[in-house]
Amino acid sequence: MPEPRVELRGVRREFRGGAGVHGVEMAIAPGEIHALVGLNGAGKTTLMRLMLGMLRPDAGEVLVDGVAIADLPARAWSHVGHLVEQALAYGELDVRDNLRLAARLHGASRSDAMTMADAAIDELDLTRYAAVRTRRLSLGNRQRLGLAAAIQHHPTLLVLDEPTNALDPAGVILLREAILSRAAAGAGVLVSSHHLDEVARIADRISVMNDGRLIGALDSGSIDLERAFFALVHADDVHRRAA
Repeated sequence: MPEPRVELRGVRREFRGGAGVHGVEMAIAPGEIHALVGLNGAGKTTLMRLMLGMLRPDAGEVLVDGVAIADLPARAWSHVGHLVEQALAYGELDVRDNLRLAARLHGASRSDAMTMADAAIDELDLTRYAAVRTRRLSLGNRQRLGLAAAIQHHPTLLVLDEPTNALDPAGVILLREAILSRAAAGAGVLVSSHHLDEVARIADRISVMNDGRLIGALDSGSIDLERAFFALVHADDVHRRAA
């Protein structure tokens, strides 16, 4: 069996008041698209930040391709792509320059960065905005830029937090195709979303998170995913109140 692209072993990170992530076990295999769903405040973004080394766990460990994050060489991060919370881009730079800079930060040469940026602009249909300064972009196009930066270097691990936020239907379709193509090439993908029907189109697994814990899974082929989701969350809430 190949090493998981990323694995969480008993990961715990708690904040004042008890919020956080509590003992999460998760592994994402090469070529797998794993969706994470939950209500606001369930802990999805915190889990992703732990997975990416943006936060340190209080207990447990995170491994990327079998190597603990603490021991991961810097060059390994060049194979990771992510968009968590909001796109990181420089407002005074245009779309093309932001993408070239992002590619360089992932270890690409100057010439490769130019090629990668142009390919990403084409893939996410940003051609008409390529020379537009980022501060002038709409929220939807800024989101497309962030997604382009996350996928342009063809990462082997891709982590996307609510990636369809502010996207129009055309952007959602382009993103769906981009995620599927990266997974087909062997990337492990974790995507959080509150659009259950959308993640069901692409996800191999759908995990439900509530109060910082993984509480179960949804069947992507279910007729009424939303009903199944709320039933699972409600049952967990009732169980915790009774405990």
